[in-house]
This record gives sequence, C-alpha cells and structure tokens, in this order.
Amino acid sequence: MVVPTRGRNKESPPLKPGQQQHQSPGASPRSGRGRPPHSPGRQVPGGARAMRKGGGGRRGARSDPQRPCREGPAAEGERDVLGRGPLRLLRVCRDRLRVFVDDRKAFIIKADSKMWLTFLLAAFAGVLHWCHITTLFENDRHFSHLSTLEREMAFRTEMGLYYSYFKIIIEAPSFWNGVRAIMNDRLTEYPLVINTLQRFNLYPEVVLASWYRIYTAIMDFLGVPTKTCWTVNRGKGLSPVESCEGLGDPASFYVAVIFLLNGLMMSLFFIYGTYLSGSRLGGLITVVCFFFNHGECTRVMWTPPLRESFSYPFLVLQMLLLTYILRIPNINTGSLIALCVSNIFFMLPWQFAQFVLLTQIASLFAVCIMGYIDSCKLQKILSAHMVSLIVCFILMFGNSMLLTSYYAASLVVIWGILELSPKVLKSSRREVYLWVIEGCAWLFGTVTLKYLTSLAFGIADDAHIGNILKSKFIGYKDFDTLMYTCAAEFDFMEKETPVRYTKTLLLPVVLVVFGVIIKRAVKYLRWALSQAGQYEREERFNHGELVYHALQLLAYSVLAILIMRLKLFLTPHLCVMASLVCSKQLFGWLFCKIQPKTLVFAILALMAIEGSANLQTQWNIMGEFSNLPQEELLEWIKVNTRQDAVFAGAMPTMASVKLSTLRPIVNHPHYEDAGLRARTKVVYSMYSRKPAKEVKRELIKLGVNYYILEESLCVSRKKPGCSMPEIWDVEDPANSGKIPLCTLMSKDSRPYFITVFENSNYRVLKIPKE
Repeated sequence: MVVPTRGRNKESPPLKPGQQQHQSPGASPRSGRGRPPHSPGRQVPGGARAMRKGGGGRRGARSDPQRPCREGPAAEGERDVLGRGPLRLLRVCRDRLRVFVDDRKAFIIKADSKMWLTFLLAAFAGVLHWCHITTLFENDRHFSHLSTLEREMAFRTEMGLYYSYFKIIIEAPSFWNGVRAIMNDRLTEYPLVINTLQRFNLYPEVVLASWYRIYTAIMDFLGVPTKTCWTVNRGKGLSPVESCEGLGDPASFYVAVIFLLNGLMMSLFFIYGTYLSGSRLGGLITVVCFFFNHGECTRVMWTPPLRESFSYPFLVLQMLLLTYILRIPNINTGSLIALCVSNIFFMLPWQFAQFVLLTQIASLFAVCIMGYIDSCKLQKILSAHMVSLIVCFILMFGNSMLLTSYYAASLVVIWGILELSPKVLKSSRREVYLWVIEGCAWLFGTVTLKYLTSLAFGIADDAHIGNILKSKFIGYKDFDTLMYTCAAEFDFMEKETPVRYTKTLLLPVVLVVFGVIIKRAVKYLRWALSQAGQYEREERFNHGELVYHALQLLAYSVLAILIMRLKLFLTPHLCVMASLVCSKQLFGWLFCKIQPKTLVFAILALMAIEGSANLQTQWNIMGEFSNLPQEELLEWIKVNTRQDAVFAGAMPTMASVKLSTLRPIVNHPHYEDAGLRARTKVVYSMYSRKPAKEVKRELIKLGVNYYILEESLCVSRKKPGCSMPEIWDVEDPANSGKIPLCTLMSKDSRPYFITVFENSNYRVLKIPKE
C-alpha cells in the first residue's frame, strides 16, 4: 500500500467452529493483542532481540502455536517472575514494552517513509504547477509591470465583476462595512438593491478580502513593506504609469492566492492518482498527463478570477474522498463530514457545481442498482450531499435556484427509490428489467419534481439551460439561447480536441483502461444475473469505485461534447483514469510479464513526444496587455461624469466600468438571472433594427444616462447567424431587413441621443430626458 494507515495490523484469519485464538507462548496479553500467530520459521522484525531480552517468559517462543499461551514452562516461568517483587516486575514490563515497540518499529518506519515520500512528491507536483501557471500568466500579460487601471482592465467580462467586490471590501473603512456594502449593492443593477452574496457566489472574494486586510494590517504593524512601486515608461507617446509589485498590491495578492490554490490542486491530483491506482507511478502518470494536456485541462492561467478557479480544486478533493468511501467496507462519520465540507467548498464559489454533482449522484445510483455498492452506503453519501446543499442554501441567503435545481430533485428521488424499491419491487434477485424501471423512475421523477418545485417557487432563472439543450438537439433559437451558443465555449466540442488527446496518447491509454473496466463489469453483471452462489458474486464485489469512475467519465464526455467549455471536467478526469494503467486490480496479469516501471516509463516517453511540444507552445506565448481605447473611455468617465451617472452597454464593458469607475450600471455579464436577461435584452436593442425612439424610451425606463456603443458588436460575426443584428432578426422578425440602429448611431446619433465621447472602439451616447 502506498499510503498506508499508521499502526494498522493485519487481522487474524477467521476461526473454525470450536477453535480458540491463541497467543504466541510467552507473549504478553497486551503486547500480543491483535497480532496474528506467526507461521513456523518466520521471524518478525525485532524477534531476535525479543528472545534475548524476554527472560523466562520468552523461552517458549519456538513452541507449537496451537498450545494455549498459559500452559507449560513459559507460564510457570512467568508466575515465578511475578513472584519476585515489584522491581523485577517493572523490569519485565519494561522489556516487554521494548519488544512491543521493536516489533512494530520497522512497520511504522516503513509506512511513514512511504507516506511521507508520497506527500513529498505531491508537494513537488504542486509547486511545479504553481510555477507553471504563474509563469504563463506573467508571460501573457506582463502583469507585474501593469498599472492598477491596466490590471483591472485585464480582468474582462465577469472576471472584472467578481474582482470589483473584492475591491469594495478592501477599500471599505472596515471589513464588515465592505461586506454590508456588497450585501446591499446599488451599483450592479441600478436602481435595484441586491444582495450580491446571494446572487453571484462571492464567498471567495469575501475570504480573500479578509486575508488581504489581515495580511496588510500585520505587515504595517511590523513595519514590513508589502509592495515595491516604480514608474514604467510605456513608450509610443504614452504617459508613464506607476506599477506596484508584491502581495501588498490587491490584484497581485488576489491572483497569487488563486495560483497557490491551483498548485495545491495538482498535489491532490498526485495523491488521487496514487490512491486510485495503488501506486505512486499512477500519481506520476496523472500529473504528467495533466501537464502534457494543460491547455485542455484548465484555463486558470488566462482567466484567474473565474468561479471554476476557486471551485474545481475542491471537486478533486471531493472525488478523492468519495473514492475512499466507496472502497472502505464501513463508512465512518469523519469521512462523511469531510465529504460534506468538500461539497460545500465546491458549491459555494460556483453556480454550475450543482450540475456536476448531479452527474455524480446519477453515476453512483447506477453503480448501486447494479449491485456494486449497497443502498445503505449510497444513502449515507446522499445524506452528506443533502446536508451540504442545505448549508449552501443557508449561506447563500436562501438562493432558491439551489432548492429548485435538478441536483436537489435528483437527491430526493434517488432517496425515495432506495426506500420504496425493496417494498414495491419485491425480488430477491437483481434483474435487468428492475434496473430499467429504477432508471426510468429516477429520470421521470427528477424532471417532474424539478418542474413542480420551480413552479411552486416561481423560479425561471435556470430556464435558459433547458433552452440551450433544446438548441443542441432540435435547433431551438431565441435571443438568450443565441447569446450563449454563439460563444465558442458553449458550442459543441471541437473536432480537433479528440485529435489532440490522441496525439498525447491520453485517449488511447484511457480507452484501454475503460475497456478493461467494462469487461470486468460485464463479467460481474453476468454472474449477478445468473444462478451463481452468493459467495461467487461477493468475490467480484470489490470494484465499485472503478465502475463509478468509468460512468463518471461517460457523463463528463457527454457534457464536453455538448458544451465545449465543460471539457475542463473531462480532460482532468481522463488524466486520473490514465493512472489506472498501474492498477494491479486491472493489469496484474500483465505485470507478471513486464515490470510496471518499464511499462509506465515507456508510455510516458511516447506521451512526451507531443506533450513536450504542447508545453513549449505554452512557454512561447509572450505578450503585454494593452487596451488604450478602453483606458481612454474609463479615464473620460472618471473626469466628465457624475458619481451617480448610470451606464448601459455591452456586458464585458459594463464590468470594467463598474470596477474601475464605480459608476452604477444596469446590466452585467452574470447572465444566470431571469430579470437580468430581460434587462440585457433591452440594453442590446441598440444593436437591433428597432426605431431609435422606441429604444430610447426603454432605456429611460431603466434610468440610463449614458450608453456606451461599440461598433465592433454591430459588424462582428463569429459564425453565420451570430452577429447582433442577425440575433435580433430571430427575436424581432417584424423589423428584419431594416438598417441596424447601431449603424445609424455610429453615423449620426441625433436627435434621440447626443454623442459626448468617441474613439476608435467606443462611442458614448448621452440620453437626454424627454
């Protein structure tokens, strides 16, 4: 075992009826407890020393182990020793304690050395990944030499929105003043006052802001400088800017913590691969595959503030704990608590986490109905999920999307099936038709309960998810759906992605592992469905965690094929599955013919041909962030508009306006709210073919003072049917064929709007009140 449990001894073999368990002759009743009798001729560690120092009580060490331990000369010698006074008794106790320690010292040292070596290698993998993503981020943006404004502009779209709340808390008079400010936010969806902790999964920003304030307070108290600032000459006639480097700079601190967390994630991947495969070589394969396919595994080095950067490391921890729970015969309370806590840390930062957990419990349910885990164990796992869901619901101030989700509905339905199935489907044998009935009951029950709870709570925030799925299968189109599906990350998986997996040998290796698991699973199912004896079936009842990982792989594959962005779940899971090439459970027959190390290093050598090229491509990315048109826009807003002036425009730009100018906005990039989607449709009507008078009237209803028009949105076309005027043609066919309003505004904004600022990318239109 690579990560053994300290101090655990092997259990004694079961006793035959009428047989008594005996200790080794001369062994102390306490020191020998739980130790199996030694086979003849076998010497345990420390045994020689035990015979030399054991006195009369050790003379019978070579006698027949079947003889009762209190019979014969050994027992008489011991009684003689005990009758010679307390000092002799203390010496005997001391000697036997020493023997006890010596017997176990070799095992403990060996176990500790293996465990610490595993953790040391895991730490090295974590540091390596931290260095890798930090270097890529710096090479791409030259972040250390950017000004504060440039760093804020580098956090585009929803990244800037999330970072703005971190900025509010650290700039507030106190931490709690900052928390109250984001819980009563008047800037994000003017004129509404919203609790952003309820809406936007902002607990990472709250925690990081508290750490930043504590760190700066301690350093200021100690008189230790936390940042170094200098003037950077940008050249090309641009004014110089001040750039600060160090953890005292808010943006640098924010990014540094994210990268440390994702470095820790790589350590977890090594431990995960090691534990799943039973070999440190498995952990090595997991880490190396992750690096060789790094661009397909994560995007934290390009977009640090996204929710997945905070959330995904805790999913890795959660799946590691789940693997442990599936392997052990009896679940202890500590394991369930750990699983519950990791669930909470995974769900709190990311609104999409519930869909991942939905695929997890669906996979576990399939494993259960096939007989790989018993219903009692699954119910305990479901109870941990339910508790974590309730805790998140409370911490999110009653976010109703959690209780009306498919995930919550599925938890309730599976629990009900596990309770009712033995009573309704009375059968002592597992039959295929029972699996089909239970599977259909889960699917129908989940969809029905989800619909009823959404209806009861009046929730339509996640209605767009169903529309996105409809668009994948039947070509459904509306404004909100096209806003998603026209983005590359919500399109189908690229055809090049499986090719890239194949070139690094990740896909071929995983297909072999997957094939072996399926073969074993089918073989077990045949035995389970046959008239074979219970004993024979139990012999194959020990691969539940492997079957779960195979089913989870299928679920991730479906998600990634439908939505390209979700390959960020598929690719790391492929890397974990690749570790099973070292599993003796699956490939023990092969390791009898070839050394595991030889096989593993041969595979890694072949992977390195394409993998090293992928790494070199990443290292060759060199750039420097610059967005002068937006910088001019933001500086103009700071100088020429009132603090309470309300802005509207494209979602990515609005995030930057709120972050850098602290002006109120009416729409933003967090598109998961039904009310916000309706607001955004009104704002984006500037890119439709509607009359200017009608658009102005709707904007005034929202309280907008300035509209930021971007001509690029009017003419850009990522793919056919995806320019803004074409999207509006689907939503508003009555005006199809007219000149887009944005085109008219870029030429002459009068009489309904007044142009007050203009550069190469942006035009600010003031909306005069009627």
